[in-house]
Amino acid sequence: MTSNNSSSSIRIAFIGGGNMAAAIIGGLINHNAKPDNILAIDPFPASRDNLSNTYKVRVATDCESASNFLATANLVIFAVKPQQFKEAAAQYKAAISSQLNNNAVAPLVLSIAAGIRLENISKWVGSDRVVRAMPNTPALIGQGVTGLCSAQTLAKEDRQLIETACSAIGKFVWVDKESLIDSVTAVSGSGPAYVFAFLEALQAAGEAQGLSTEQAKVLALETLVGSAALAANSSDSPTTLREKVTSKGGTTFAALEVLREKSWGETLKQAIDAAAKRGEEMGREFGRD
Repeated sequence: MTSNNSSSSIRIAFIGGGNMAAAIIGGLINHNAKPDNILAIDPFPASRDNLSNTYKVRVATDCESASNFLATANLVIFAVKPQQFKEAAAQYKAAISSQLNNNAVAPLVLSIAAGIRLENISKWVGSDRVVRAMPNTPALIGQGVTGLCSAQTLAKEDRQLIETACSAIGKFVWVDKESLIDSVTAVSGSGPAYVFAFLEALQAAGEAQGLSTEQAKVLALETLVGSAALAANSSDSPTTLREKVTSKGGTTFAALEVLREKSWGETLKQAIDAAAKRGEEMGREFGRD
């Protein structure tokens, strides 16, 4: 799913200025967001300099020094590591509390910190207008996919705002149960690593067959890219596409028989189960008061 809403007038603050924040900022600017309407807070000079020099956005060292912008932002995106979230949220809450009067509405909050539960996010930032997201690293080239889940039924405007931000880096999928965000993390959040591992193994296998490193790299990479593009542009299921490539008794059949005998699909399922379980554990581990 994608969104085509304009991002030109949105004021967005990022708490954390690493790679994923940079990817979203770059995507937003490519979708006509104004750099002056974007603020990135990060304690590290290198991160601030990178964002300021590359995208011409505002930067700050901490929440307190950016309290006015934070309090007037439409959306605040927490792009910090899970173990840093609670401290960052406390600093954010203190900063905006000094700026908001009794009738003011706190900004909508989007967290991309793996494992941190909606209940904890809401408690720590002092608002129930919170959304969890799990993007993946292809967002760095605008081809990511993001899983989304909200703490409550979002107002139409809030949902559109979230979708505008996420569509700037690719596609998005809403899930209606928070537990499914751990599944999203396991399938697509961690998924690029599985793909890279497959690519690594396919290239190594080609080299073992006598191909040069460069030959094996090109053959493996272009096969993966082309196959993914074919699947994306075909109405056929992956099963049907696989069957179309596989002739009984042929070379592909011989290879797939080995993968089947080695329970390749079941092994991948177990790996994804392990990733989802770790996501659940992280929620408990980093959600303690």
